[in-house]
Amino acid sequence: MTRDPIQKSVLFAPFQLRGVEFTNRIAVSPMAQYSARQGAVQPWHLQHLGSLAVSGPALVCIESTSVERQGYGSRTCLALHDDAQESALRELITQIRTFSSVPLGIQFGHSGRKGASCDPSEGRRALRVDEGAWALYAPSALAWSVSWPVPREMDRSDIDRVIEAYGQAAERAARLDITVIELHSAHGYLLHSFLSPISNRRTDGYGGSLQGRMRLIMEITDRVRAAWPQDRVLGIRLNNHDWIEGGLTIDDTVETARCFGAHGGDYACISAGALTDEARISAAPSYLVPFASEIRQRATISTFVTGMIIDPREAEEIVARGDADMLSIGRAFLDDPRWVWRAAQMLGAKACYPMQYALSQPNVWRGAEILRPPR
Repeated sequence: MTRDPIQKSVLFAPFQLRGVEFTNRIAVSPMAQYSARQGAVQPWHLQHLGSLAVSGPALVCIESTSVERQGYGSRTCLALHDDAQESALRELITQIRTFSSVPLGIQFGHSGRKGASCDPSEGRRALRVDEGAWALYAPSALAWSVSWPVPREMDRSDIDRVIEAYGQAAERAARLDITVIELHSAHGYLLHSFLSPISNRRTDGYGGSLQGRMRLIMEITDRVRAAWPQDRVLGIRLNNHDWIEGGLTIDDTVETARCFGAHGGDYACISAGALTDEARISAAPSYLVPFASEIRQRATISTFVTGMIIDPREAEEIVARGDADMLSIGRAFLDDPRWVWRAAQMLGAKACYPMQYALSQPNVWRGAEILRPPR
């Protein structure tokens, strides 16, 4: 028995982008695990991603993955810029494919001026030079916070290097069984810091107007799209706005998403993250949905949305209203890796269970209703 089934769940309806059909509208958001060694995946990543891969989402996205050594957020961040990292990732995917065919995505990132930080277990602070801190790069020589080092303003050679780093990472991903690349252009990292007038004070062709500030993103998009097979999906993660007076507005994000689509991008994932340590983000369940809806309508691009997507019935309504095409869910999956199964039970939909776990399905095991009684 399921609880109060709706007529037909749109959350569990398929969705097509390029040559990829997603079986439902639920994606596992990329979540940093701080468990890599020299940028390479470790056994922790197999248990983390493998558990999610068998739990019924339509897409599992690997955490933000640095495209060059200078772009690491911490010493234990994932990366894809050398052969050892590519080989380790290939082995991980090969292992996952022995028990799941779920499409896998990867988020490409560069921490920019927010890099060279301690792992969360060591506290939120910048590494000291004697701890192995590395030089930081940014559009302008402006620190992320008063307690962070001032980054080096990128020159033409730095910009060219970063564009090529994204392209080479895409070439590596194209050799792997990966379906989606998402460019991380939010949360105050390098690409976001180029977009925002608060962090980008350049006077050359990569600063000034919004067209200048988004130029690096579009050049990276062109380079990645050229390396990425045409039947695979390319997305971008954008802040809805900067949460700081004088920063990016929703209008800026709409235009960035529109231009990304014109350069071969397929979706924009609407998120929120601190451009500086002064940003104050008022988070609440589904708080980014109105922004995603506006961007989807005005930029005419498919949208994913993040932001405390918790309740399956609200998730159903988000898709049913046309506010977003897919939901990118993060911490709710850390709390409950079987979130998709719980949602299907609540909505009267069918979820995918591996054979080994089939006896736990609600229509087979009465204990499911005891654990989660109808309400």
